Amino acid sequence: MDIKVLGTGCPKCEQAVKIVKETIDEVKIEASVEKITDIMKIAGYGVLTMPAVVIDGEVKSAGKIPSKDEIKEWLEK
Repeated sequence: MDIKVLGTGCPKCEQAVKIVKETIDEVKIEASVEKITDIMKIAGYGVLTMPAVVIDGEVKSAGKIPSKDEIKEWLEK
């Protein structure tokens, strides 16, 4: 599973990375987590608000820090 957290490095973006990594550890799945800060790459996903979470190329969340429950739902699909 390929997970990307899109953001410019603001505190909310850093928190989103942290919660995604914590959730992956809790559910014990194999996944790579990459933090994308390049604004041109972020724009390529069509995201206008950050932080955003992308799982296997699909934008799952934008403009908020997702909850662990939301992330777990995305990981189970």
